[in-house]
Amino acid sequence: MLILAVIAGAYLSVCLLAFVFQRFMVFFPDRTMLGTPARLGMTYRDVFLTTSDGVRLHGWFVPAERSDQVVLFLHGNAGNISHRVESIQIFNQLGLSVFIIDYRGYGKSGGTVSEDGTYLDARAAYRYLLEEEAIDPGRVLFFGRSLGGSIAVELATHHEPQALILESCYPSLADVGQRAYRWLPVRQLLKIRYDSSARIKQLSCPKLIVHSRHDEIVPFDLGERLFDIAPEPKSFLEIAGDHNSGFIISGTAYTDGLMEFVNSLE
Repeated sequence: MLILAVIAGAYLSVCLLAFVFQRFMVFFPDRTMLGTPARLGMTYRDVFLTTSDGVRLHGWFVPAERSDQVVLFLHGNAGNISHRVESIQIFNQLGLSVFIIDYRGYGKSGGTVSEDGTYLDARAAYRYLLEEEAIDPGRVLFFGRSLGGSIAVELATHHEPQALILESCYPSLADVGQRAYRWLPVRQLLKIRYDSSARIKQLSCPKLIVHSRHDEIVPFDLGERLFDIAPEPKSFLEIAGDHNSGFIISGTAYTDGLMEFVNSLE
């Protein structure tokens, strides 16, 4: 009985620690900037903007020649925008301008990251495109990778984009957490939800779901489930490689798939 009590106490302690410190298990912000789009020969502008709750954010606007379409790029839970330069270049080479921001607590952005805060950050970025860059809202594509996909879906419930591209995403963060920590009651402990399963059902814009069968962080079947939940019009692009480098490893399969989808919007 004593051994069982000790085991139960240890298990409850682990559950308590996971509940209290879950923010540090979800968000991995990095303040160190590793470079800019200029490293790959792209012209860009530093952008600073303020959210509705007064947080100052940093981002880059990377224009493409002879294009009025803009990708609002919402990145994943680790690093900062300087870790996404290669991905920005892909969109730029496809003839799309890119606006990418760091969420609060990341890179040069102020504040401390939270789920609700990231939603406000995305809304501020969208508002900047319309008000400061005078972009036609019907020419803005939302792109979300991993956790950024949940943010893109939430934003799309308030502002309809020309299209929504979700890469390496999931129906809800709890789905991913339960796979990673099968021995914990993740769904009961998780306060940070990032739940797209109900929100995406509301969206009528064209949707492209991109996922790798070899994704070791967000299993492929979760990407398939997100696709199944999403209403038409929708497309699925299967790529190869791991969670963080699939878009590079897949090469032309990835870029051609993106181009085909973007061309279909015209």
